[in-house]
Amino acid sequence: MHDKTKPDTSNILAYVGICIIVLFAVVSFAGYLITPDNTPNTNSQHPSIALQPIGFRVAMLKVKNNVDFEPTGIVHRWLFGEQNQYRYIPFDSIQWNHFGLRVFEFSSDSSGVQFEQDIDYQDILFSVRQQNNLNPMADSVFVEMTNGQSRWCSYKAMQQRVKNENLETKFFAMGTDRFGRDMLSRLIIGGRISLSVGFVAVFVSLIIGIFFGLVSGYYGGIIDKVIVWLINVFWSVPTLLLVIAVCMALGKGFWQIFLAIGLTMWVEVARVVRGKVLQLKHREYIEAAKVLGFSDFRIMFRHLLPNIIGPILVISAANFASAILIESGLSFLGVGIEPPTPTWGAMIRDHYGYIIVGKAWLAMAPGFAVMIMVWAFTVSGHFLRRRFNVD
Repeated sequence: MHDKTKPDTSNILAYVGICIIVLFAVVSFAGYLITPDNTPNTNSQHPSIALQPIGFRVAMLKVKNNVDFEPTGIVHRWLFGEQNQYRYIPFDSIQWNHFGLRVFEFSSDSSGVQFEQDIDYQDILFSVRQQNNLNPMADSVFVEMTNGQSRWCSYKAMQQRVKNENLETKFFAMGTDRFGRDMLSRLIIGGRISLSVGFVAVFVSLIIGIFFGLVSGYYGGIIDKVIVWLINVFWSVPTLLLVIAVCMALGKGFWQIFLAIGLTMWVEVARVVRGKVLQLKHREYIEAAKVLGFSDFRIMFRHLLPNIIGPILVISAANFASAILIESGLSFLGVGIEPPTPTWGAMIRDHYGYIIVGKAWLAMAPGFAVMIMVWAFTVSGHFLRRRFNVD
């Protein structure tokens, strides 16, 4: 007999799983609004700081781009990120002079080789249309900007402005990848991709699976035989191979992956829905609805479907976990969403070779994210199974 004084461990795990799902969903939903790197696809690359450890800090010089990007609204920034108005140069030290500075770029090379470059103050602060000849004896320079504006700028004032506004210290909580990109930002946006794939794939599979399951179970006869044959055909092909085949037919891309996974997962939903409809369609309330002259559409969607929501939720949780695994597997194989869009599977593929050279977190972080999300949806599915008494 179950001891009611002891907490149900399975329920506790389910609540932990649900909390993890909610946390991942909130962080992924916020996306570019909270990522340290909010450029599109979090693809701001700094090769000189590639493969840096967790908690890495570096001084950065912020230099104005010579291209003025149009400002974007908050919705666009939230969905797609924002083009950066500046480029960042990691540096170890700088030397100041009259009309510019010399930057000694950051180097983790044990050989001591270090690159340096000279940058004028006007190039740091403005999008300059053309470079004017600099007079070392002058106190100011005439600056012509790409937006059509022009003015005289004091060297001393520009130097002070650079010191106040253009020197930053960047913190990389999860280190950097092999291209010098922020790992934490890519993990967050990769989570958004995985949750989006799971949501859309499950949604597509529910639409197709519920329709075919209801029609097959309710009408029976030749319609049922045809649909069952179709289900068996899809069921006989390994899911990953089927998804790869659909991807090859539709092409590689963001929405193609969503549809490919959804179009291969509907058979499980259809099979479950069909079985439940076969159990329920001879119940008294269904027979009464037929006698009252209700349409088949109303009986299926108003009387049968609400009574099989439990099994549908259970199979949806399982399919959500499967969709995340399939998307990660496709990205790892190189047939999923194309770079530079960050996905957990692609991050593992790019860095699994570093596991044996002391940089295992580069592959283990996205791998752990996949594992914990699949586990969370799995234990949540078991909780729903018990809650709705699904066999």
